[in-house]
Amino acid sequence: MVPVADLAPHPEQPRRHFDEEALAELGKSIAARGLIQPIVVRPLGDRYQIVAGERRWRAAQLAHLHEVPVITRDFDDAETLEIALVENIQREDLNAIEEAEAYRKLIDRFGHSQEALGRIVHKSRSHIANLMRLLDLPAKVQSAVADGRLQMGHARALVTAPDPESLADQVIADGLSVRETEKLARDARQGPKPRREKQLAFNGADADIAALERQLGDLLGLNVKIAHNKGAGTVTLAYSTLDQLDMICQRLSGERI
Repeated sequence: MVPVADLAPHPEQPRRHFDEEALAELGKSIAARGLIQPIVVRPLGDRYQIVAGERRWRAAQLAHLHEVPVITRDFDDAETLEIALVENIQREDLNAIEEAEAYRKLIDRFGHSQEALGRIVHKSRSHIANLMRLLDLPAKVQSAVADGRLQMGHARALVTAPDPESLADQVIADGLSVRETEKLARDARQGPKPRREKQLAFNGADADIAALERQLGDLLGLNVKIAHNKGAGTVTLAYSTLDQLDMICQRLSGERI
């Protein structure tokens, strides 16, 4: 047991957003039942630095506790950041931007590869790569992801779109789904189609096949072509970016997007 005042948060804690209402509820629970799960810390001069459990430490202060249970470990900087990241991911406490920023720190500062990170946090390499692409978005769009106005799927669709800020505003204002956002971003990349080209597409294909192409195209956010002849044929998915190719692979494999 150590005094609450002897603990200090880690300055590079991956989690940046703490829901005040949820924190208040946890504080009431701790006031009634005490802090059941110890906070993991490491020595820092004559005090301790929190490795895992900053949310519990904050709630303990709201509960006016003077002392909290801790477990002390001698972790270096890389281990501290890794453990903080893993704990938050396991609890699903991080938003997509916070998780992406933590991955970037581990790669830039400690030399981890995406494959190595995947083994540490039990995520696929493509999941890590997709999250880190979100850091290419403008700060305004990242903020919308961080505060929950946009989902990760929305953000992924906007990464390669022209003027993602304007598109993000439209997505939020109209309450568009992820699939609708993918179509919006695709249309923005391709620009308006000549009217004659659209007419030829409809006239050159069987009505049912054309309808199915449009349906699949809207669902996937890609150009879809179906060649059907005597009960057999091919379905062609056209992608214009590596992000779209990665999305196709994930959907075919059933991997989380």
